[in-house]
Parts: sequence; C-alpha cells; structure tokens
Amino acid sequence: MKSSQSFFNENQYYITPSDMIEFLYCKRYIYYMKCLGIDQNVEKRFKVMIGREIHERRGEQNKNYLPKKIGSIHKMIGVNLVSEKYGIKGNADEVHTLADGTMAPLDYKFARYDERLFKTYKNQLVMYAIMIEETFGRKVNKGFLVYCREGNRLVEVCVTEEDKDKLCRCIEEYKMVLDGYYPEATKQKSKCLDCCYKNICIKWLSCTS
Repeated sequence: MKSSQSFFNENQYYITPSDMIEFLYCKRYIYYMKCLGIDQNVEKRFKVMIGREIHERRGEQNKNYLPKKIGSIHKMIGVNLVSEKYGIKGNADEVHTLADGTMAPLDYKFARYDERLFKTYKNQLVMYAIMIEETFGRKVNKGFLVYCREGNRLVEVCVTEEDKDKLCRCIEEYKMVLDGYYPEATKQKSKCLDCCYKNICIKWLSCTS
C-alpha cells in the first residue's frame, strides 16, 4: 500500500507568484485552474512564451553584471525561493545583496512601463520579498523591475511591512478558494475579453443562477 506521502503534489500545495498574479487579476481564474483542473493552455499565449525566452537569455548575458545604480554588491540568478510558513514558492530572476546589507529581488518583464506600476507586478515582488526574508534572514525593503519593451528601463519598487501583511491576507484567501470556495467574478469586465476561461465562466453562471 502506498503511503500518503506518495500522493503529495508540490504544485498544489505551494502557491507561486504566477498563481498569485492570476488570482489578483481574477480570483475565479484560480478556481477553474486549481479546483476544477481545467488547463489554461498557457503555452499558446505569446507574451508568456516571449517572457520565458527573455528570462533565459538575460540569465546567460548578465551573469557577472552588477547594476551600480541599485547599489548591488552581489547577485544570484534564477533563485529558487520558498516559505514554509506561508506555503509559497517561486523562482526569482535575480536576487541582489545591496550595500546596506538588505536584499532585493529583480524581475524582467516583457512589457512597457507607461508611467504606472501594475499591482500584480508589485505583489509578485512582495511575494519574493517574503520568501527572501525567510530563506536568507535578510530584510527586503525594495524590489526592481526591468521593462524589456521600454529599453530595459529599471524601476525601483518600495516594499513595506504593510505590503507584506496585505499579501499574506491574500494568500489566506487564495487557500479558501483551493478549499472549494467559489469567488465573485472580477468587476472589471474588460479583463474577461482575453480570458481563456471566459466561455466556461459564462456557462457556469447560467447553470448556477
């Protein structure tokens, strides 16, 4: 007889930054993907594939480069991070040790900045911050984003204790959805236009109304 440990699914237990980005964009996305097990066909999404290619290329090209602009004195590339306390894991593009002894995640985005910071991007950095603090025992007060479609523009993002606490509450809400709670749909209907679950969501509503 197989032990219960044989049935452990790491991808179901741990929440990743990508999962959290989808959750904060629309909470039902995670319900369909994780609870109902409906494949999102992510490989067909152009931006996702391009983004992965950029991350791999940057990792090879910038192995020894330390951006003085952010006060980096050491960096790690492709860092596997985990927080057992919150049940989250992720792979940061880069983690920098700064001159003041703190650490900071840096993430590449195949996107334009347009003078505004998407909440999903910030929350991804906050999630990395939580894991870095648990993994390395170093304080994280900021993170960095590199916008590849904006001439590799570097943007500094402040990470506060309030940001971390707020994200931890979102993690608890995420876990409720994993337990079967069916969340409300996003109020921003423009988000539904390019959603791979759009038709499923409409049918589900008609069946439950």
